[in-house]
Amino acid sequence: MMLLRCAASAAALLATVVPLAVASPAHAADGPSACRTSASVPLDAEQARLSDARTTALVERGGLADLVRRFPAALCSTRSPAEADRLVDAWGEALWQASVRRARTQLPGGDLAPGDDRPLYWARLGMTAALARWQPEFHADRAALRARFEDASRGLTNNAFRTAPGVRRIFISGFDPFGLDAEIRRANPSGSAALQLNGRRVTLADGSPAEIRAVVLPVRYADFDAGMVERAFAPRMAGGPASADIITTVSQGYPGIFTLEDWAGRARSADPYPDNVRALSGGTREHPVTAPGLAPGPEFIRTTLPAGAVTAAVQSPYPVLLNSDVTEIPAGGTTPVDRTDGPTPGSRAVAGGGGGYLSNEVAYRSNRLRSELAPHLPGGHLHTPVLTGLPADPQQLTGAEFERNESAIAAEVRAVLEHAAVRRQGLSFGSGRSGSPACGASCGHGAGWQPVPDAYTRPNAASGTTN
Repeated sequence: MMLLRCAASAAALLATVVPLAVASPAHAADGPSACRTSASVPLDAEQARLSDARTTALVERGGLADLVRRFPAALCSTRSPAEADRLVDAWGEALWQASVRRARTQLPGGDLAPGDDRPLYWARLGMTAALARWQPEFHADRAALRARFEDASRGLTNNAFRTAPGVRRIFISGFDPFGLDAEIRRANPSGSAALQLNGRRVTLADGSPAEIRAVVLPVRYADFDAGMVERAFAPRMAGGPASADIITTVSQGYPGIFTLEDWAGRARSADPYPDNVRALSGGTREHPVTAPGLAPGPEFIRTTLPAGAVTAAVQSPYPVLLNSDVTEIPAGGTTPVDRTDGPTPGSRAVAGGGGGYLSNEVAYRSNRLRSELAPHLPGGHLHTPVLTGLPADPQQLTGAEFERNESAIAAEVRAVLEHAAVRRQGLSFGSGRSGSPACGASCGHGAGWQPVPDAYTRPNAASGTTN
């Protein structure tokens, strides 16, 4: 009986938040605590930002506060490691599904715009902080439990395609907000687009149907080192009904434009720009590094998305451009060189079109995996415009311009996918010129493009990075 009660940990207490096919134990929220919590347990740098009252307001105004408030009591209802595993899975999936349904206006709650990705981000951090402070009466592998919760609350579990034969399957990833030490109100339009598009049936440019599934990834090097990108994408390349017909990673990029990135580089080179827990990659422009545990692959991988078709068809309200920029150390050289026409044969990667930060790395990791498991699939990376429009008053969390821009970016991501996912007889690599999708000893070249200088431009500029 206890196992059945715990396995269905989230139901009754979440009945007004998100319907789940589980039932809640009576003691999960209201009974006596079977454990202690410790406010003295140190939080990581990302969780520590929860001390800013605006983060609580974002969760409240996003309609997710009940999940955060009741999670500690639910944790204290567990009596064994197995029960704890099932509970964090259920609550993580509940948080994800509530956020997706809210983004698609299927679940009213709060007064923030439905597509706002910030309530999910801050609610997740609040729940992982509760997990960190939980003091159970049994031994719990807290790191493993957090990993399970992170996967479930990001769409990596229980998020399979549900389409009939003949429906194209599109799989995308977005990112959490980042750069929060400078502006804690920041959102990430790629995460917003992922939430709004997950599970949506769309009509492609040729009139055929498609379904989109999405995940939202963290801006943390350690999660990439632990294989989260591969865990997210590998099931979509395994063959059968779970597999995608096209993959696209998405992140926030440059001001006022969308860019399809022609090349993804193998290296990390973003220091001194940190991730969301203030960790550094260990790599700089002058001394790029390879991520720990990254499987073998070429120095650069070229997109196999139909860039020509997309850029010809989608140009409003933001232009969509192909970006063939890379930074490389040429064969036999020691000094980084910026190029606008792709890499040269035998060079070492410093930065792809997305720089040397995690937006570049998610493109490299997913497409390295694609080239290994499903090389026939189109795949690549899309950078959205920088999301602007936050009110000047730092206490105002949203505004009409901010919400319009967020909605417009998500709508254009959908338009790009509706053109990119059309079934084609042959693949168009990058600019459509000759060249291999994977670049090791030799490389093809695409059309050049110059990025707009901004705080979000390439990390080999001193000012910042993209993601």
